[in-house]
Amino acid sequence: MTNVKIKWLAFFTLALTTLCNTAIAEQKQTLGNWDVHYMVVNTPFLTPEVAASYGIVRSKFNALVNISVLDNTTGKAQRADVTGVAKNLIGNSRSLSFKKVEEGDAIYYLAVLPFRDQETFRFEIDVQKGKDKQTLKFQQKMYVDN
Repeated sequence: MTNVKIKWLAFFTLALTTLCNTAIAEQKQTLGNWDVHYMVVNTPFLTPEVAASYGIVRSKFNALVNISVLDNTTGKAQRADVTGVAKNLIGNSRSLSFKKVEEGDAIYYLAVLPFRDQETFRFEIDVQKGKDKQTLKFQQKMYVDN
């Protein structure tokens, strides 16, 4: 496993451990045959090296949307087409451009979302594999860390 992969996995472990005690912990919805895990965190949680390796701009005004799709019977990560949109409460819409990242048996779908302090977004994320398509919906308020 490369240094970058180790740092990436360490980031997610640290983020989950840190965030499990807050309102922004990793969440999951069961959609059809999948368990879809999702997490939205501010990009400064990433180390500069990890952010650079994945082409992510670290900024207190950028969030990272992380989606994982697992078979809800076997728990195996699924390759899928992941697309989505985030709408704020006044209806402004931002398309989410997801990048697939494969780390061993894990598969993540990552997108960057610019935001303003205390901006609330309604997320609609489509997950499609073959003819099976499900939509993940959730809402989250974003805060700028000073």
